[in-house]
Amino acid sequence: MAHLRLLPLLLLLFAAAAVATGGDDAHVSAVVAEKGLVFAKDVLIEQAVRSLTPLRLPGVEKAMRVPFLGGVRVAASNITLFHLDVGENSTIYPGKSSLVVVASGITANLSMNWSYCYDSWLFPLEIADSGTASILVQGMEVGITMAIKNINGSLALSVSQSGCYVKDLVISLDGGASWFYQGFINAFEDHIKAAVEKAIPENIIEGAGKLDSFLQGLPRSVNLDNIAALNMTFVNDPRYGNSSIEFDINGLFASADSKANILQKHPQLSLSCGDASKMLLLSLDEDVFNSALEVYFKAGSMHWIVDKVPDQSLLNTASWKFIIPRLYWNYPNDDMLLNISMASSPVIRIKSEEISATINADMIIDVLSGKDTVPVACISVVVSASGVVETSGNKVYGKVGLDNFSLALKWSKIGNFHMSLIQGVIRVFLNTVAMPYLNSRLGNGFILPVVHGFTLKDVNVLTSAEQLTLCSDVTFTNASSLLSLPAL
Repeated sequence: MAHLRLLPLLLLLFAAAAVATGGDDAHVSAVVAEKGLVFAKDVLIEQAVRSLTPLRLPGVEKAMRVPFLGGVRVAASNITLFHLDVGENSTIYPGKSSLVVVASGITANLSMNWSYCYDSWLFPLEIADSGTASILVQGMEVGITMAIKNINGSLALSVSQSGCYVKDLVISLDGGASWFYQGFINAFEDHIKAAVEKAIPENIIEGAGKLDSFLQGLPRSVNLDNIAALNMTFVNDPRYGNSSIEFDINGLFASADSKANILQKHPQLSLSCGDASKMLLLSLDEDVFNSALEVYFKAGSMHWIVDKVPDQSLLNTASWKFIIPRLYWNYPNDDMLLNISMASSPVIRIKSEEISATINADMIIDVLSGKDTVPVACISVVVSASGVVETSGNKVYGKVGLDNFSLALKWSKIGNFHMSLIQGVIRVFLNTVAMPYLNSRLGNGFILPVVHGFTLKDVNVLTSAEQLTLCSDVTFTNASSLLSLPAL
């Protein structure tokens, strides 16, 4: 039975990196491209409209004098904005250190109650009337400037500017002798304009505050299991391009107990999806993978006990009678185990068209002699392998193949024997057991997790010198408020 916990590590790394990640160096970079900014803007506007409607505005009462009528008291109450239509007239663009969102040509619908009463020397009784009104706001423009900063490894969002301008509104009255009182109610036009222009920016700023709390509440580290933790702290402030914004993340692995930073110098990452236009670009340098391998190696979890192979006779000393005679003489017809452990942490190298790995392992041959397990020899096996990463939908798959290997005898209780004698058997083992098992695990694929309510779409994987880049579009599948969603 094979017990190798590290085989799906590559896929786990994609899962962890899809979340986002102190130290002075960044090993994971995420770029939200122009297409992604437009998508984010549309989602945020949709959520803003959802949170703004219905919106209750303050009422107003006025006392005025009208010729021939005397003192008139008019009131507007229960003023409610219940519909907003932003349409397609909205833009988002990065500034030098902020994001600017502008929506123009917005229409809105409001409702309200109106009433009036007056006393006149012409009439000894108080005269009153009331009704409802519908209000159409046209040509409204809303703008907001947001800055995203790195504060102690977490993202903080603040609003530096926010404003709203109402170009025109039309009030239509229903009930009572509304046709007669239109002139009175028009006195409320300036109040309603001012109320809308004040309330919308206030609510947007309040929503931005909640989004800021959400961002600052994102975890600074995530345990993959009880062994490894991913450093999720952001490094430096976001970088604003002409049509994109880039976030740099530490992204290295450490022990789940210590969560210590592992800092390594790394050059500036270069993100590109070739000719593809994608919303999100996520780049991982090879240090991310190697830091994870180092953590699992130090934890002693890179261990594989092999007791079943396609040709089970290979795990019996009888099959080795003519290869290692003394093994058979000392232990005739006994079953064997292969006890494989890493002699050092594997090393991954990312190249232009492939990912290569060098694995230095010790393979101890254990003989099952009666009730005892007897180690009889230890062989150093250095394996060179290479593979590719492929995607289908929002799943990532891996495929690996054997390039080369070398053998050296470290110690033996069954006498010295030349490695050339067992090279063929080891090659068969690597090609028929180790590689197929690894590919069966990587071939199952792994769904890339993102913030709940979102789905990655049409993921592409590109490799270049020392880095791997994921390029993806994003779809929004959950209409509930973003601020109520968990990080994962």
